[in-house]
Amino acid sequence: MANKALATRQKMRLRVEPAPSPKPRNPVAGFAKARAAGAHAKPTASERLAAKRALKKVKLEPDEEPEAE
Repeated sequence: MANKALATRQKMRLRVEPAPSPKPRNPVAGFAKARAAGAHAKPTASERLAAKRALKKVKLEPDEEPEAE
């Protein structure tokens, strides 16, 4: 008798409404991020170091000398 107002075919439903989108902490940051430039060119020093490392990794093999008879 407690649920007199509720019809037999109706069920209680909790209505979930979508939450509003959260406010950004810094609204200007989005615009700055969108116009940010790409990666800068590598400095020449890093290219030189990479070349040095590559040379150290390569095993040097002696040239084949013709055999003297």
